[in-house]
Amino acid sequence: MTPPSGSVHWLVRIAERASEGEHERPGISAGAAAADAWSVVAKWFELNDDELAALVADYFRLDVADLSGADPNAAVLIPEMMARKHRVFPIAEDERTFVVATCDPTNVEAERALGFSTGRTLRFEVAAPGVIQDALDERFSPERAVETLLGGLGDVDEDAVRLVEEIGPESISEDEVSATPVVKLTNLIIRDAIMSGASDIHIEPGRRLGAVRYRVDGVLRKHMDLPMAALNRIISRVKVLAKLDIADRLRPQDGKARVQVKTRGYDLRVSTIPAGGAEKCVIRILDSSSSMSLDDLEIPGPELARLRDLLTNRDGIVVVTGPTGSGKTTTLYGALRELADGRVNIMTVEDPIEYELPGVTQTQVQTKQGMTFASALRAMLRQDPDVILVGEIRDRETAVTAAQAAMTGHLVLTTVHANDAVASVARLADMGLQFGTIAQVLRGAIAQRLLRRVCANCAEAVNGDLTEEEQALAERHGQAPVVRAVGCTECGFTGYRGRLPVNEVMVASPRIAQAVEQRKGWATLHRVAMQGGMRTLHAVGIGWVASGDTTLAEVERVLGQDLAANDDGASVGPPRVLIVDDAEEARLMMRALLEKDGFEVDEASDGHTALDRLKIDQDYKLVVLDLAMPGLDGREVLDQIRGSVDTSALPVLIRTATGNDALEAELLEAGADDYVDKSVDAARFMARVHAVTRRAL
Repeated sequence: MTPPSGSVHWLVRIAERASEGEHERPGISAGAAAADAWSVVAKWFELNDDELAALVADYFRLDVADLSGADPNAAVLIPEMMARKHRVFPIAEDERTFVVATCDPTNVEAERALGFSTGRTLRFEVAAPGVIQDALDERFSPERAVETLLGGLGDVDEDAVRLVEEIGPESISEDEVSATPVVKLTNLIIRDAIMSGASDIHIEPGRRLGAVRYRVDGVLRKHMDLPMAALNRIISRVKVLAKLDIADRLRPQDGKARVQVKTRGYDLRVSTIPAGGAEKCVIRILDSSSSMSLDDLEIPGPELARLRDLLTNRDGIVVVTGPTGSGKTTTLYGALRELADGRVNIMTVEDPIEYELPGVTQTQVQTKQGMTFASALRAMLRQDPDVILVGEIRDRETAVTAAQAAMTGHLVLTTVHANDAVASVARLADMGLQFGTIAQVLRGAIAQRLLRRVCANCAEAVNGDLTEEEQALAERHGQAPVVRAVGCTECGFTGYRGRLPVNEVMVASPRIAQAVEQRKGWATLHRVAMQGGMRTLHAVGIGWVASGDTTLAEVERVLGQDLAANDDGASVGPPRVLIVDDAEEARLMMRALLEKDGFEVDEASDGHTALDRLKIDQDYKLVVLDLAMPGLDGREVLDQIRGSVDTSALPVLIRTATGNDALEAELLEAGADDYVDKSVDAARFMARVHAVTRRAL
């Protein structure tokens, strides 16, 4: 901005242009600060602040600032010290522009400093220095800062969130607290989180400003920014609600509160932790009245049927695994609602009690009073329970007590932290259970994740034209997308609204129990579970994609990009076949046919070599086995394949030159999947190969 030329102060020249008649000039040096010259010029030329601001704005072709409509979030982009130094007040901001009120549009230093600090192009509007000073004092006073934020966020009823206390099973209102701005803003944050369907509120400090974020449908989204002075007071208010020590900012603290929003009660679990000289606060929101049945959870049909089969057990342990927030407890509560028919005694020990279930005795862990999972579980065994829910197995003592309960005629439902259903076995072993005990008591394991559902209001059908990203995802997952997430006001512009369960249900069959007792590794257990009918998390997730309920990007976000294992438990790549035949010419002929059809082929010239290979590598789609071999014949090899846990479900196709109906029946009875005469032509041989591999899926 270029001021009027000459040795006279530019404010004087602007005022002279608008004045009528001749005036003596006030004794102001040309280099005087605009804020100092402003009041002198206004008085000398009989102008008020608004009139002089309008003249300055007109000269420099700028707007007159309206500080009453300033965006409170703009003020957090620059520190108070910088704003006062340059006598500017933040008014508005977007991704490219930062608007401030100033009394001196010629202040090049301010333009450079503020532009560098904010990373935006600076735009001046004009206001009197006294108006700017008053606005700065009001904005950067902590109490006034909160009031300003509230002014930009609309009306907040001080009773929007009411603190209630628990007296037995009932909740009553506490005396109303005074309606300070901090209380109102805290109420606003909690109310908006509940109305948005958030599961958690994150109040996070920063260097100059903090942020409030909500976890909605499993994903964090920013709700508002707060100056640190206001954020610290909000956290202190939350700590008061949760009965925590507001003076102690150096140690983590945990507490709880019960609030009422409109007519519905919610439990808040509050956790604070020191963070960079301040505190971070996370509030978990629990709606204790929203327990759903298994049918309400939208568990896919095959997995729901397998889960219900597990609930028919009258003893043993059923485990649900998954990360925090994956809906493990919700699934277990749905199971309890199905079991609570009035004829069984159901008891739970939880931390916290997330839902209230009629007809179920629920016990809250109180570690400080000595009521741990293990001690509560031991006490429950004297209460003649039929079904026991243990909120989480965290240590050896709880694991051993749960196993003892399972072995004495109780059905124990619980959760552990493991990556998938099969990994729950290793997790129980890590906590001190013997593999023999696990094999005896484990009835099944359910792994769970939650996918976001595409928003019904804005989802866009994919009509064959895939983006580059969608094409890459389709190739990686073997499934073309059906819908595309877009984003609208209904879903907060995320493209998703609501969630879908992805479940992997392992039923502990005798073969799995045998493999566990023999301490077989994850790969073997996973293969046996798949052969027993388990669908992987990935397969279930892809099912939701195929039905148009979610997207491949969401499946990959939740389940990760590691697709090193196919849904059949085999490594990525062409299907592998092991040919076992002592005749080299026959092996070469079958290799040529199989490789032409896309199979990867390995060979073994005798039964001993084949069995040695299968001990270290069971990753085959099919074994083609010659019946008549020297040393160890095909029948003996078949018996050993079927007698091993690692290979008992491996498909085997028998080839023989001495076939008859009786021999065919004998081999099929011994465990062969199919039987083919060596004299058949190539087409019939390959047809038998494809038939066996299809049946094995």
